Amino acid sequence: MNQKELKSFLDQKAQEYESIGFILNDPIQIPHQFSKKEDIEIAAFLSATISWGNRVSILKSAKRIIDMMDYSPHQFILNHKEKDIKKLKGFVHRTFNEEDLVYFIKSLKNIYQKYGGLENLFSSNKIPLQKRIHHFKKIFFELSHHRRTEKHVSDPLKGSAAKRINMFLRWMVRSNQKGVDFGIWKSISSSDLSLPLDIHTGGVARKLGLLKRKQNDAKALLELDTILRKFDPIDPVRYDFALFGLGAFEKF
Repeated sequence: MNQKELKSFLDQKAQEYESIGFILNDPIQIPHQFSKKEDIEIAAFLSATISWGNRVSILKSAKRIIDMMDYSPHQFILNHKEKDIKKLKGFVHRTFNEEDLVYFIKSLKNIYQKYGGLENLFSSNKIPLQKRIHHFKKIFFELSHHRRTEKHVSDPLKGSAAKRINMFLRWMVRSNQKGVDFGIWKSISSSDLSLPLDIHTGGVARKLGLLKRKQNDAKALLELDTILRKFDPIDPVRYDFALFGLGAFEKF
């Protein structure tokens, strides 16, 4: 396929997979249980954080977190007491354990009380979004914590593709016109977003000739982003649906 044919093919697949049906087996179904902005973004951030491995396991673990927060994420974050923290005892999802979850709860409380919420930490348009992720991580870990917990928030400036946090940002920023993403963060443009690069999107991108680099890292993300922005400079990340759908569902 030439570039024009490739764009047309990806446009078609993005249209096909960005639909309500996509939500059914995707972690994005967890924040879709809520209508309040803060509940949505907290549920989304925590669900995205543990989004690696088997999807059934991810959904089970994410639902358990929301259940332990009494289905009121924002209220739990702001008002939790020590007895509430004890509810988190025994939680584990792969390498993300109760110690990590407790720190995430405390850090989110700090962010909402000190900085006015998650969106404010990403909304500076003066620097590229991947650098904003780096600054977010520094603030997120400004409280006392175990160093091992830091691995659960990736840093693009240290070479990571930061798949999970880029996925979270896609959820928050992209328009909800198709009923999948939320579009509740108005201070960030969809044109600033980067693709959540993983084994599915990376593998398909290489087969289509969109990506040459073999590792799924920050350099690969920049390479792929550059091409996708040429296809659609306003909403380049909509191609996430095309690449992920082709890889995960069509085994392309």
